[in-house]
Amino acid sequence: MSVSRHTAYNLVGQVLPILLSLVTVPLYLRLVGAERYGVLAIAFLLLGYFGLFDLGLGRATSFRVAARSDAEPQARADTMWAALAVNILMGIAGGVVLWIAAQFFFGRMFKVSPDLRTEVIAAVPLLALAVPVATINGVLTGAMQGRQRFLEINIVNVVSTSLFQIIPLGIAVLAGPRLPLLLLGALSARAIAAAVLAYRCHVELTHGQRIRLDRGEVVALLKYGGWVNLTSIFAPVLFMLDRFAIGAMLSARAVTDYTVPYQLANRTSILSGSLVGALFPRLSSAGEDERRALAEKAGLTVLALLSPLFLGGIYIMGPFLQLWVGHKVGPAAPAVGRLILLGMWANGLALVPFTRLQAAGRPDLVSKIQIAEIPPYLLMLFAGIHFFGLVGSAVAAAARFSMDYCLLTWATGQGLKGSRLVLANFLVLGAGVACAGAWTFTDPQWWASGLVLAGLSAWLALLALPAELRLRFTHALRRGLALS
Repeated sequence: MSVSRHTAYNLVGQVLPILLSLVTVPLYLRLVGAERYGVLAIAFLLLGYFGLFDLGLGRATSFRVAARSDAEPQARADTMWAALAVNILMGIAGGVVLWIAAQFFFGRMFKVSPDLRTEVIAAVPLLALAVPVATINGVLTGAMQGRQRFLEINIVNVVSTSLFQIIPLGIAVLAGPRLPLLLLGALSARAIAAAVLAYRCHVELTHGQRIRLDRGEVVALLKYGGWVNLTSIFAPVLFMLDRFAIGAMLSARAVTDYTVPYQLANRTSILSGSLVGALFPRLSSAGEDERRALAEKAGLTVLALLSPLFLGGIYIMGPFLQLWVGHKVGPAAPAVGRLILLGMWANGLALVPFTRLQAAGRPDLVSKIQIAEIPPYLLMLFAGIHFFGLVGSAVAAAARFSMDYCLLTWATGQGLKGSRLVLANFLVLGAGVACAGAWTFTDPQWWASGLVLAGLSAWLALLALPAELRLRFTHALRRGLALS
């Protein structure tokens, strides 16, 4: 199976819903109002957090199905039945906990008008019902990933996410913006996706096989999924600590000045995430030598693809923020965005050893590394904010992402073959951060430095590309020049 083709499927599957949201968010604000939309946002945030009741079984199922690609069909069916049984129980438990928590939060703590509060409370059972639907979707998607059915996964994801945004809008137009109806529409979109994925999993894994619960498989899934779930708990903490620290040490306005460029920079994770998502089942089913070679090739490919793109992002961060939001963010926002982009570049590289460790059956190492990073990151973060404000926070975040890459690469037992290329690209990107911050896009030095660094970055990218991809690229370039 082609990793590059699967990467393209994943990339399109993530980009299309983002583009659709740019259209639907203003429509939601117009049709349901800012207050109702705020309630929906909090409801979906709660739902996302309670997705932790998945216990990492989605990733564990993907790993076990891929690792058993050459086993008897009944063995893969056993994985599917074990994952569904545990997941349904945990999804129901998560739904009950969410019901209780949401009743308390929306009933007593959330500041909302009395009329709308009645609607919110009436919608809580639907929100609770969405938890097992979401966790089941995770396991079904993981099973299909293990079978490398990325085109089908992304078709279902795009259609489901589109319906998730469109159906409630249609309900708001036809029946009014009542929250229970809006949540029912959103839940129906997820239920449709679960039904389609369940049918495809039946065709791929359970058709003609016995229904049985293998206790050994349950233990194996929970052992692997437990470490993945621990990572799911601590990774968001590491990502969110800076916002909480800024709010506590500076101000709410400073949080906005930091969050706007951070969210822009964070979108860049789509490319590397699409690649490693497609790579995971291949790594899981490979032997150690093949896994090592695949991870090395993926690391060099990510390095070659990301570095020029991130250099461009570093240079356009300031002009784009000025064009997009103008003076609604403070003067430190462009510098924050450039530094976070540098960190996100390291984070993109870190996804390769991260995925390799999970595919090798060592998710425990990933969790242990992330837990170990918390104390030094806290020290860097609070010192950075204390002495340098928002820029200090961005430096600490970039340093943490770089530390993550170094530790995960070390944990694999083999450094990246092109470590000198990594360092060279880091220096080019660091020079870009300095130059783009020293001059504005109206200065000749801004353009001159950008062109010089872009040339260096393109040359380094060509050196980093694996030989096979380099030949494809040069062949395509020659054909393009010949046609012109």
